[in-house]
Amino acid sequence: MRPGTHVTDTMLALLGRDGAGSALALLPAAVGTWCVTLGTGWWILGGALWAVALALGLGSLRHLVHVARVRGRYPPPGRMVDVGGHRMHVVAEGESGPRPTVVWMPGGHAGGYAMHRLHSLARCRMRSVLVDRPGTGWSDLGPFPRTTAGEAVELLTALERAGEKAPYVFVGHSFGGLLMANAARRRPDLVAGLVLLDPTPPDAVAFGPALPGMRRAPRDQAVLALRHLFGLHPLADRKGTPASDDPARILATIELRPKANCAAASILRELTPGGITRDGWHTAVHDGELGALPLLLVAPRDLTGGDALFDAVDDPQERARLRNFFLTVRERFLTTSSNARRIYTPEGTGHDFPDVVPEFVVRVVDSLLDQCEAGTRKT
Repeated sequence: MRPGTHVTDTMLALLGRDGAGSALALLPAAVGTWCVTLGTGWWILGGALWAVALALGLGSLRHLVHVARVRGRYPPPGRMVDVGGHRMHVVAEGESGPRPTVVWMPGGHAGGYAMHRLHSLARCRMRSVLVDRPGTGWSDLGPFPRTTAGEAVELLTALERAGEKAPYVFVGHSFGGLLMANAARRRPDLVAGLVLLDPTPPDAVAFGPALPGMRRAPRDQAVLALRHLFGLHPLADRKGTPASDDPARILATIELRPKANCAAASILRELTPGGITRDGWHTAVHDGELGALPLLLVAPRDLTGGDALFDAVDDPQERARLRNFFLTVRERFLTTSSNARRIYTPEGTGHDFPDVVPEFVVRVVDSLLDQCEAGTRKT
């Protein structure tokens, strides 16, 4: 366990359980009971604490009802596989042919269904796999702390135990790209190629300007976990009619649980200056570490969508420096392999291009599969 994080990780592990709200509601109830025993002057405070306990208990009950309803309505569409005391959810579709199996990983700390649109386009022409990281989607919470290095090992184990055969082509977007590069570094013998979709560069965290949104992300996720734990989330399908069959909406409903937020709160601490200093050696992939593994770095040519960050900088020289930094820092992934190639996304697309131009992404992946198949025939 990482030094100095024992208490935080223990709290997140406890808060990630759906029934934790009921246990927490007992605390003000117990204190309120103690206050009443002290005499008349303490009755008001005791009564107020009982009211708080009742509100928390009712909120927790609301959340547990939500969880039961969602479990019945949206059972796991794939396989639940044990990875060492906790289970991960794996969806695999498409024919297993001579070409490698494609494994997709979304950005942030989202479940695999966040890339379902890409998966649905790909499964008719390749073996396509979605995996829920622990805590996300239908997967169990898993142990703490959550780390990219640990999740890379869990990913490889889940694929093996789900019966998926190597070699794989790993495709990861943003923070998911960092995970896929980490997994490829650990087991290059299982990987035929790597497609990084505007991956998160550790250097941007270690040496870049302070980004308040990233610094606040772990705390914001912990707050969301508490809100969900006590039923403060939208129950869109309360009346019994499914809100939507859209995979993104289904994932959003599935992840209205504290486990998703607590897992994210833990792993997103890596994306802070202190976190990357502490975990960077195990998280980052450095120059040459992927050997001659075929690698495609797919990202926009410019910084479309990032204007708010640069508009906040008044000094033109500093603004230009900032733009250059973010444009060049992601290119460092090209140095991890001697067989790396840069591909630019369509004009006008930004960091979210996998959602905007999914057909383009699938074509890029398909081209790498053709390259891998051609290389196999030559050997």
